[in-house]
Amino acid sequence: MIKRFLMQTASAALIGLPLAAAAAQPVIEVYKTAYCGCCKEWIKHLEANGFTVKATDVDNPSDYREKFGIPAQYGSCHSGRVNGYALEGHVPAAEIKRMLAEKPKARGLAVPAMPLGSPGMDQGPRKDPYDVLLVKDGGKASVYKHYN
Repeated sequence: MIKRFLMQTASAALIGLPLAAAAAQPVIEVYKTAYCGCCKEWIKHLEANGFTVKATDVDNPSDYREKFGIPAQYGSCHSGRVNGYALEGHVPAAEIKRMLAEKPKARGLAVPAMPLGSPGMDQGPRKDPYDVLLVKDGGKASVYKHYN
């Protein structure tokens, strides 16, 4: 009888672990246009890496970039927000997770333009080097991670 109880308890715990892990990841809000295919691919990348995404189609995603305090020179095709941090462009999920763990004093992360090979832009044969920038108050940025 005790063995059966322990087995049921262990089974329930194992079933609940994935649900608890999924609940631990914050929701990423994404603001994009309705017709941008690379934005949809970036969202798939985030979801494949454990994030829940709430996507909203808007006429002008750059309005959100401005609202979140990311300067225009770091702009891309979509903007996002997670736990008070801005996300601009094709930021890899690994760097979002790193930022959320480290909690730097910053506005957020940006991958300016739309570099080939970045998440959502990785469907073609070419992969260009690009930088993930940590954008601080006042618009100054530093390289958070370089990708080759």
